[in-house]
Amino acid sequence: MSLAVFDAPSPNHDARPEGGAVDTLVLHYTGMQTGEAAIARLRDPAAKVSSHYVVEEDGRVFALVPEARRAWHAGLSWWRGHLSLNDRSIGIEIVNPGHEWGYRDFPPAQIEAVIALCGGILGRHPIPARNVVAHSDIAPERKDDPGERFPWERLAEAGIGLWPGQAPEEARALPPIMIGEDGPGVRALRQTLRRIGYRVVPEGAHDRTLAVTVTAFQRHWAQHRTDGVADGETRWRAGRVLGLAEGRVRGA
Repeated sequence: MSLAVFDAPSPNHDARPEGGAVDTLVLHYTGMQTGEAAIARLRDPAAKVSSHYVVEEDGRVFALVPEARRAWHAGLSWWRGHLSLNDRSIGIEIVNPGHEWGYRDFPPAQIEAVIALCGGILGRHPIPARNVVAHSDIAPERKDDPGERFPWERLAEAGIGLWPGQAPEEARALPPIMIGEDGPGVRALRQTLRRIGYRVVPEGAHDRTLAVTVTAFQRHWAQHRTDGVADGETRWRAGRVLGLAEGRVRGA
């Protein structure tokens, strides 16, 4: 599709670290009542936040910060051993009121614009599919966006990011791992999430911190539930995402 891109420059940016590559794409929702309010905040010098792009619900794209510059969108963050994801990422804010103001589905025109925008970005930067992530992936303790209604499967069908596919019946029938449980299953879950990219310690029982990370994974890749309970489908999907990320399995 042909993108309608409008310049809306924000002063909230600075130089990226010298010699660093842009290798991560972070998708957010705006989490404000209107797109206009979100764009105004992202352009307000006092707010000290910004993104490279904003995508409105009708598919209009607003360019706020040049891709060569560091926008201030990720905050305290971690992915695959890297802190401060602003240094190495492109940030896209997708207009949606979010969980606080009436979370709703993302309109088709908006998603088609997101796909076109992401496709262009991926053509300009060496961003692997495993590094197309949600804000909640890189900051699960703080953020929920873009949330469980975001159609990550549709993006993956267009070649943007990863999607695990449908879990087999035998995986869905496995008993869930609950908070407080320990043992080989919990250790395997921790190791899988860690290798996908999350900041997870390798040992310990299924505690609140791990549940928060499981919830972040579910919002992105296992949207049938978002409660941090690692049921069989969630664990199968985590293994599948890791296999896709490491090139050991192929997508459908």
